[in-house]
Amino acid sequence: MKIFEITSWWDVLKHVGITAGIGVALILFFFYVFLPSTTNHGESITVPNLVGMPLNELDKFVVERDLRYEVSDSSYSADYPPYTVLHQFPKEHSKVKANRKIFISLNSKNPPTTVMPNLVDKTIQNASLILKSYELKRGRTTTKPDAFRNVLAQNFNEEPIEPGTSIAKGSQIDLVIGDGHGITQFEMPSLLGLPLEEAEIIIKGNSLNVGIVFNNEDTPANFVVVKQTPNIGNTVRVSSEVNLWLGDPIELPDTTTVEE
Repeated sequence: MKIFEITSWWDVLKHVGITAGIGVALILFFFYVFLPSTTNHGESITVPNLVGMPLNELDKFVVERDLRYEVSDSSYSADYPPYTVLHQFPKEHSKVKANRKIFISLNSKNPPTTVMPNLVDKTIQNASLILKSYELKRGRTTTKPDAFRNVLAQNFNEEPIEPGTSIAKGSQIDLVIGDGHGITQFEMPSLLGLPLEEAEIIIKGNSLNVGIVFNNEDTPANFVVVKQTPNIGNTVRVSSEVNLWLGDPIELPDTTTVEE
């Protein structure tokens, strides 16, 4: 006895279509009705800004917004009080589901320490980069006469600080740098008794200029400086001209001081 008999291909296609339709309907129901209703699909919470909030206020604030938090690490910033939030993830304005955990970084009570680097003889640009790499700040910069614009001294709290000294990160380091001009005024050195070539070396080495040299083509090779202006001990400025008189060594004065 036949319980069920398919009389044509049309019946076969009809039954397959019905079966497939039921399967599709079940899939759509699961993903668009059942699953959203159990996972709060489409419902989200906007993450608030927690940066700067004290730790003792976090519990109530976060729980009231159906969120959780976890302290993931700590660091230090002089811009915030101790035990306040420095960073958070996810960031504020992010969309998350209820009960999402927010990971936060707290500000430490005491700043971490580093060691003071050696900045002397470094350029101001190089010194600034080194301070930044050590998480230190550049404070006041003052100048002092020197031929080069390099760091001459490093100070902390108006006192010299030696390289290798332990110091809190974020501390300000004051720098003393050369002005690039050197000493602009000084006492005129003695050139008496020196051959012309040696006298010129001393003049140029003191950032002075050779002025008039009183001699002639027949000046003997053994002649030396017997007179100079500016005179010995006079105050001179950088780039001043120095005039020289050459003569026989026996013409030298009895002392190295020439009267003005």
